[in-house]
Amino acid sequence: MGFSDPHKFFEYFLAKRGSLCYNDCVRIVKINAYGKLNLTLDVLGKTGNFHEIDSLVTTVDLSDKVRVSARKDGKIHVTMRGMGSEEIFPEENSAWRAADLYQRTFETPGVDILIDKNIPMRAGLGGSSVDAAAVLRGMQKLYGESAEKIAPQLGSDVPALLHGGLVRMRGRGEKITPIPSNLKLYFLLLVPKNGVDTGKCYQKSDALPPCAPCTESALKKLSIGDLEGAAKCFQNGLFPAACELEPQVKLAFDELTDFSPWGVNMTGSGSGVYAVFETEELCAWAKSRYRGKFGCYTLRMQQEKQKGE
Repeated sequence: MGFSDPHKFFEYFLAKRGSLCYNDCVRIVKINAYGKLNLTLDVLGKTGNFHEIDSLVTTVDLSDKVRVSARKDGKIHVTMRGMGSEEIFPEENSAWRAADLYQRTFETPGVDILIDKNIPMRAGLGGSSVDAAAVLRGMQKLYGESAEKIAPQLGSDVPALLHGGLVRMRGRGEKITPIPSNLKLYFLLLVPKNGVDTGKCYQKSDALPPCAPCTESALKKLSIGDLEGAAKCFQNGLFPAACELEPQVKLAFDELTDFSPWGVNMTGSGSGVYAVFETEELCAWAKSRYRGKFGCYTLRMQQEKQKGE
């Protein structure tokens, strides 16, 4: 089929992108899928079966490595390696669900997905949502359709992680406000072996006295560059419930407090707990002196918007 007008060819190409790669030169997309920390997490009550939240979330420089490859057929195949992820069944795999939702929504061909896990699971670091967001970014790169509108269907953290950087998320996580910043914060993260079930944590939290909201206060401090003041505002409304469900969360919190950081907080529903330090050197110093039994990581804020690479 010949086209004398290149614009006509481009229109034809777009019309056929359900059966072709959006950019036929791009067959494989490699992505650094960055984990996240909740700097704040206010639990504002329930609407129906869902909890309303207000949370400041930042991506950090601990990442899974995700490769999304185009297929000509409609099949989706996911391989996961590391951190015990090999035991996750396809129907429980957030990466597979993300690819399936994108494919059904936009009628695209299939993909092969390879994920090398580096982010600890069940630690509040967004591991499954991180991989779902990465797959959406990869398929956007391959097939051209924005996944922004479908991301909330995959989990409360996915819209924020699809964007990346520092984000305020509200509602059930679907309302996101990116916060442009050049902030530099450094974290020492402890990860107890036992995770905390998110559903049980919210259920337990419903039965406890509510924590005072902190997100607005933290934002005001950050807006004027008062990082120490902001760090002292960082708190998590699920922390009391997580401590009741898993005492190791409180032990990790106490161990980090001994280093006299700017602040200590839990991410997500646990079990990960982190300390906030002024400099990378202080963070490294604290890690070198940690003698506890938990997994230990040094992290820093990852500022750039997430992209397929």
